[in-house]
Amino acid sequence: MYKITVYTAPGCPYCVKVKSYLRELGLKFTEVDVSKSQKDAEKLVRRTGQTGVPVVEIGNQLVIGFDRARIDKLLGVR
Repeated sequence: MYKITVYTAPGCPYCVKVKSYLRELGLKFTEVDVSKSQKDAEKLVRRTGQTGVPVVEIGNQLVIGFDRARIDKLLGVR
């Protein structure tokens, strides 16, 4: 199984949705709150060119926003 990291921030409704969805699938993930770490926020901007969250990292692939179809495709579910 792939390593999954979810980059989030407080008050982000789509962050809540993506985390709930991953839990629904029974997947474990690491959550990184970019509001608490300038270093992580800067890393995310360098990698994506964006400041928005959520960003889901599945293996070495990035999914920007809660794109269920792309998440499913990368995980090989549904």
